[in-house]
Amino acid sequence: MSFRSKLIIVFVSVAISLYAMLPGILGNFFPTFAQQPINDAGAQIRIFESVLQHIQNDYVDEPNLEKVRSGALRGLANGLDPYSSYLTAEQVKDFQNKKQNTLTGVGAEFSQVSGYLYVISVIKGSPAEKAGLKAGDVIEYIENKATRDISLYDARQLILGENGSKIKLRVLRAGVRPQNIEVVRGTYKIPEAEAKVEEGKIGVIHVYSLEDGESNDIKNQVQQLIKQGVQKIVLDLRGVSAGTINEAVAVANLFIKDGNIAQVIGRDNKTLKTFTADPNKFVFDGKMAVLIDLGTAGPGEVLASAFSDRQRGDVVGERSFGAGTEQQLFTLRGGDGLLLTTSKWASATGKPFLGDDRANSGVKPTVEVKRPENPDSVDPEELAGQNENEPAEKPTPKNEQKPAVEDVQLKKALELLKAV
Repeated sequence: MSFRSKLIIVFVSVAISLYAMLPGILGNFFPTFAQQPINDAGAQIRIFESVLQHIQNDYVDEPNLEKVRSGALRGLANGLDPYSSYLTAEQVKDFQNKKQNTLTGVGAEFSQVSGYLYVISVIKGSPAEKAGLKAGDVIEYIENKATRDISLYDARQLILGENGSKIKLRVLRAGVRPQNIEVVRGTYKIPEAEAKVEEGKIGVIHVYSLEDGESNDIKNQVQQLIKQGVQKIVLDLRGVSAGTINEAVAVANLFIKDGNIAQVIGRDNKTLKTFTADPNKFVFDGKMAVLIDLGTAGPGEVLASAFSDRQRGDVVGERSFGAGTEQQLFTLRGGDGLLLTTSKWASATGKPFLGDDRANSGVKPTVEVKRPENPDSVDPEELAGQNENEPAEKPTPKNEQKPAVEDVQLKKALELLKAV
């Protein structure tokens, strides 16, 4: 088979999808391409034949076809969303054998922002928290690997390792210079939900996770609050991003008696699954308020949106992060694979939490209250540019506690409940 034929096989296999995502870029380099119909397969093949002709005739060296294919597929997946990824043949084997389940993490939830690894939330008591990692941190480097150069999947795999092993992270954080944080990988226990009673017989339940079994813990806390005469509850979902959609629905059902709670949607916004409340699992019918912030994602957004959509209570705080997807692995001929997002989690009204941009992602609070200590921007480029001249963050002495900062979001939620 000729060199030209091999290249055609490699490139045409991804040509239509790649061009669909990058029409503006190709139009800049090849102005005549902008005139071609995007969904005309024949037109796309002719475009890429022209590109291949340039590669064959004008490129300085003979390309390594395996690297060309790998790079093309990697770029194709990365251009879709943070959670779709190209996997090498070795990664496919590890994924299928669930090798990642035998390794240890650091106790943080990650996503991508502007190509950088981003910390959505940190589990209380985890190795990540003990090392000083915080929600909102941007990871610029994992050891010596720039996170801008790798996929979210690859970054997560680098974070995993043997129990007790160390990993060095270069962290960008608003207000301080870039810093290196060393985290010791290790096991941790996700805290159970905590409850307290505020003035006016208002219960506050602080949720840390929506992993399997958490709905029973929260149910027990609700029942204990009822026994104490509580008639109103604040559900604190700030920093809640770990867990499952099923557990989020189960918690929502404790406070919502009937009707739809959430959906899973597929291509063309087709509803693949609808989650409906079971009246037999309903526990509390008093007034409610929910707290969310940028660290609320995925299952936390499922729960918050249920309150908002059903007008079950005010959602107080800041717009949540925007996550909640499901992937399917498609194996390719060479043994490598494509981990592709095939569905999204959505509210009861069908709005997905993962949007095209920040303004269309997450759950919007019905009552916006920003915490003054939280940065408005999560732009890594801005952080990298500003932090070089900032003073280093001074660690708090072991015997000295940081001054308490008023929780303005909780304060507002309590005010709203006292008024009704």
